Amino acid sequence: MYAVVKTGGKQYKVAPGEKLKVEQLPADVGAEVVLDQVLLVGEGENVRLGQPVVSGAAVKATVVAHGRHDKVKIFKMRRRKHYQKHQGHRQNYTELRIESIVA
Repeated sequence: MYAVVKTGGKQYKVAPGEKLKVEQLPADVGAEVVLDQVLLVGEGENVRLGQPVVSGAAVKATVVAHGRHDKVKIFKMRRRKHYQKHQGHRQNYTELRIESIVA
């Protein structure tokens, strides 16, 4: 069984037992999170597609950890103008373990 969920402005294909890094969620480590914006639920040939979400469907996940992604380096430059700008960014994330999909 698999599902497509929407969280943090992005869509993820998930299955029970998988680990997934999503945009940071306000939850403690070990807490259970319910992702209720399920766009699609599939099991073999049987696929339920939502318009826009599947009614009554939810994905239960457990928060494994919080962290920060690797640094993304940003470099801006204007040629012949003696202008250079260096910048870096590390995005926060929450790591989830998918427990079950309720359809």
